[in-house]
Order: sequence, then C-alpha cells, then structure tokens
Amino acid sequence: MSAHPFDIKSALLAKHAQHVVLIHFPIALFITGVALDYAAQWTKKQALSVAAYLNLLLAAIATVPAVAIGLMAWQWTLEGQRLKGTLLLHLIFGLISTLLVWKVWCIHFLARRRTGIIEGAENALPPYRLIVELIAVVCVSITGHLGGFLSGVNV
Repeated sequence: MSAHPFDIKSALLAKHAQHVVLIHFPIALFITGVALDYAAQWTKKQALSVAAYLNLLLAAIATVPAVAIGLMAWQWTLEGQRLKGTLLLHLIFGLISTLLVWKVWCIHFLARRRTGIIEGAENALPPYRLIVELIAVVCVSITGHLGGFLSGVNV
C-alpha cells in the first residue's frame, strides 16, 4: 500500500487504523457526558442534564463499533494468537470500560424511565452515579493510555 498521507484506500484498508480512529468518539462523548453531568449536579441546570444524557447515550452506542473493530484488528494483525502484556491489559481495561460506559448510561436511562420524561429527571438520578462515573473515566483513561503505547504515541 502507498505511504502517501492522503491515500484513502490505505487508510480504510489498514488492518488496525479504524479502531485507532473510531475509539476517540466514545471516549470524547463519554468524558464530555460525565463532565456535563457533574456540571448539571453542581448548577442544577436541566439543560446540562439532558446534554449529559445524550452524550452518554451516544458514547454507549459508539463503543459497539469501536470494540468490534478492535477485536477484528486483533484477529487480522495477530491472527487471533493469545494476547499478553500491554495488549492483554488494553483488552481487559477496554472491555471493563465498555461495560462501565453502558452501566452509566443505564443508570441515567432508568432514572428517566422512572420519571417518564427525559427533561426534569435529574432529581431521580441516584447520587452514587457520580462515583461510578468517576471510576469509569479513570478506567477509560487507563485504557486509552495503554492504547497509546500500543499505537506508538506514548513511546
């Protein structure tokens, strides 16, 4: 394949590039959603709570293709061989992070479902969610840090 920086074919057909590109969407959406939720908790502004919910929803949805393509990259690049070291840690933390992102969204979803509305549901959100969100952000950060080493960014 060509080494030209604007060669679309090599970018789309690279065995690992899609995961490296796609993963930034759920990370950014999730961290933004958590920041908005903390801001909504602090300011009691309903618009921030709605924005947090929507960011968390999109983050959860965006984890599906990111994880799928990461697993595909493992199969293509390493031909499914047993993982070890940093790559194994990245996979473990990635799966835990994905579960936590979905857990955080479920907490928000169930609170809104109990109230029957999207707007005004911030009062039904359990306070423990803030701890779960903080743990999830730390886990996502560790996963990204490990992924940076694998991609050569943090070397």
